[in-house]
Amino acid sequence: MKESRSSGGIFDIENKIEKIQILESQSSESHFWNDNVKAQAVLKDLAELKEWTIPWQAVQSQQNELALLLDLAKEEKDEKTFDEVSAGIDVLVNDIEQLELRRMLGGEDDIKNAIMTIHSGAGGTESQDWAEMLFRMYLHYAQIHKFSTHIMDLLSGEEAGIKSVTIEINGSHAYGNLKAEAGVHRLVRISPFDANKRRHTSFASVFIYPEVEEDFEVIITPSDLRIDTYRASGAGGQHVNKTSSAVRITHLPTGLVVQCQNERSQHQNKANAMKILASRLYQKKKEEEAVKLERIEKKKKNIAWGSQIRSYVFHPYNLVKDHRTQVETSDIQNVMDGHLDPFIKAYLLEFGDV
Repeated sequence: MKESRSSGGIFDIENKIEKIQILESQSSESHFWNDNVKAQAVLKDLAELKEWTIPWQAVQSQQNELALLLDLAKEEKDEKTFDEVSAGIDVLVNDIEQLELRRMLGGEDDIKNAIMTIHSGAGGTESQDWAEMLFRMYLHYAQIHKFSTHIMDLLSGEEAGIKSVTIEINGSHAYGNLKAEAGVHRLVRISPFDANKRRHTSFASVFIYPEVEEDFEVIITPSDLRIDTYRASGAGGQHVNKTSSAVRITHLPTGLVVQCQNERSQHQNKANAMKILASRLYQKKKEEEAVKLERIEKKKKNIAWGSQIRSYVFHPYNLVKDHRTQVETSDIQNVMDGHLDPFIKAYLLEFGDV
């Protein structure tokens, strides 16, 4: 089977191994670092090839070892060895499933870091509290998957919760996994802010953007920007609150507005805001390309405000249900603790090429 870049590529392993040998030979040459840009490109290609071949070879090795062990168990009719083979098969199946999941993350941007923005919906304190709950959920998810996180911007609610937050999530395939979370999330519960203990429905939106690499050409002309500075709000100490360190950048041609206020330094806030703007412009460009292809592919699905992708019901029963894949669970606490893999995997299986 001929491999395409979008396949995520575990196919044609022999060809990949041959490419690895060629690139390793190039990297060992005495003049390899004479062209630093070319050398870095070779090392990047080498790392991407090994990312697939090493785990694939490990799975093949596991399979061969289990086959030999099974033959031994049959010869000796040893129940303990049969049990060992059975346990090994469970591990092998899990490793193959993980490899298959990674294969689904073969899109051009899937391997990249992610920038996530969470906005509370209408409803004041109730929806702001829900936005903060989602914020904690995704921090737990990142921790489980050993992704690092950096809060780029956070706007607190007046009484509780948050109005919005932007998080940088760094790790291999962070965007590929978290793109499944983009959309509107709905909460149904007895409100802790309602003295009459009535049931409330709240909404919060989640947006995911792939982080733009420094060498990706996103042209931002200074004359296209309006940069405003202002005093940061919320906690942060006297320096944060008494100096105009917060930065808001408006990209005039598109109307995109980004802001950052979490750092003490206005320079750092501006740098973070520019990073967010570059990512959003990149995503906008990708979306525009998708619209052009929509007439042919008919596969792109736009997620708009008001069309919830998932509901979290705390009352009168416990249920988390994804409306796109129909995956559901009654273990709400486990989900809120960041265990989102069943939802993400089901999404990738059904919409992985979207």
